Order: sequence, then structure tokens, then C-alpha cells
Amino acid sequence: MIAFGWDQLQLWVSALFWPFCRLLAFFMSDPILGHKNVSSQVKVGLSLLLAFLLAPNLPPMPDIPLISWAGLGVVVEQLLIGMSLGMVMRITLAVVEMAGEICGMQMGLAFASFFSADTGTNSQVLSRFLSLVTILMFLALGGHLMVLELLASTFSRLPVGQFGFNPEAWNQLARHGGSIFLSGLLLALPMVGALLIINLAMGILNRVAPQLTVFSVGFPATLFVGMLLLTVLVGDLGQFLAGLLYQALHFMQALIEGLPG
Repeated sequence: MIAFGWDQLQLWVSALFWPFCRLLAFFMSDPILGHKNVSSQVKVGLSLLLAFLLAPNLPPMPDIPLISWAGLGVVVEQLLIGMSLGMVMRITLAVVEMAGEICGMQMGLAFASFFSADTGTNSQVLSRFLSLVTILMFLALGGHLMVLELLASTFSRLPVGQFGFNPEAWNQLARHGGSIFLSGLLLALPMVGALLIINLAMGILNRVAPQLTVFSVGFPATLFVGMLLLTVLVGDLGQFLAGLLYQALHFMQALIEGLPG
């Protein structure tokens, strides 16, 4: 007869519960694998399934009671690790959406917006288009598999219950957000520069010939030139997005290595 007590049961539950917290925090904060259109039940079920598959290969769990202040600290630790990795992907997708917002405003498409369930706010059509292209590019390049592999490797590089983070890692995360937002501005810069020249020309023409209906001419002109530039931009968009996604994956790996205190 096999007998087990509370200590053995707690060991089995902790081997599954604490990895589950890290995985669930990542799926809740990641904008691609944890998209708002994916139900919470699916995210919880996927996190539980991955935790069950990873549990036999994980390092030994700390001898900490689940129902204790130390156990609560371990849960907070796992949530911070998962959310920090998911935040990297969220910043990357936000950069592309920001570039679409800027280009759409310059093209005169600011009114063409609709409610986006994943952000909870109104988003422009061009921003939504670039966001969908980025998600499809991420899946086509196998980025979801790379992210899951990185996430599984965190349990060996960041063991459960280490209770210590390097403050410089959070500083690197903030700096990465600034540098990657610069990439978004560089993506929108060609269209913004060309459309700004058109708007300046229309403003000068309006001052020279006020009797002309410049506004009725300027809007179709900026929209036509914007669509033309967007057609040219799409040719190099795949290479730019691939570099942006690989940059995010490399930073995730660097963040995993820099988080231990």
C-alpha cells in the first residue's frame, strides 16, 4: 500500500503550481500568444499543460510551504519573471502600432478607427493592419516556438525561489523600450517626412491663392501619396519586422541572463 502525507502532497503541488504561475503571467501579458481574443480558460489550460510537461525536467523546488508568507513571495517572484518577459513582446508590438498611428494621422486616416478589444481603446485602421502583419510574421518565423523555448529555459537559469533580482535588469528593460520605440519612429519617418512636405506645400499654396479650395485638394493628395508610399514600404516591411522580432528575442535572452541577483 502506497501512503503519502501532507509533505509529499505539498511537494507535488508546488512542483506544478509555481511554474504554472510563471507561465500564466507570461501568457496574460504577452500580446501575441496571450491575445485578448483568446479566452482566459485557454490561457489557463495552456499554462497548466506546459507546467505539467515541464515539471519532470525542472530543478528541485525549494522546501517552502505553499501557504506561508515565503510561499507568497515565491508566487510574486514567478509573476514578475513571467510579466517581464511578456512585456518585452508587448513593447515590440506597441512600436509597430505606434508607427501605424503616426502614419495614419499624417495620411488623414485619423477618423478611420474602430474599437480594439486587445487594447480596450480605439485604434486606427493602418495601426491595426501593421499589428496583424507583425503577428503573422512572428508566427511565420516560428517566433512562438522560440519564445516557448526561452520560457522553458528560464527555470534552469532562474530557479524557483531564488529571491533576488538584479536591479540593473529592470533598467535595461526600460532602456530597451526607448531604443525599440526609436525603431518605430524610423519606420514611420519616410512617410511622415514626405507627407509633411506635402502639407507644407498645401499651406503655402493656401496663403498664395486663398480662393482655391486647397483643403479639398490636400486631403486626396496626402491620402494618395500615403497609399503610394505604403505600397513601397510594404516591400521592405518583412525584413524590418523580422529584425525587430529577432531583436526582441535576443533581448529576452539577455534579460533572462541578467535577472539573477
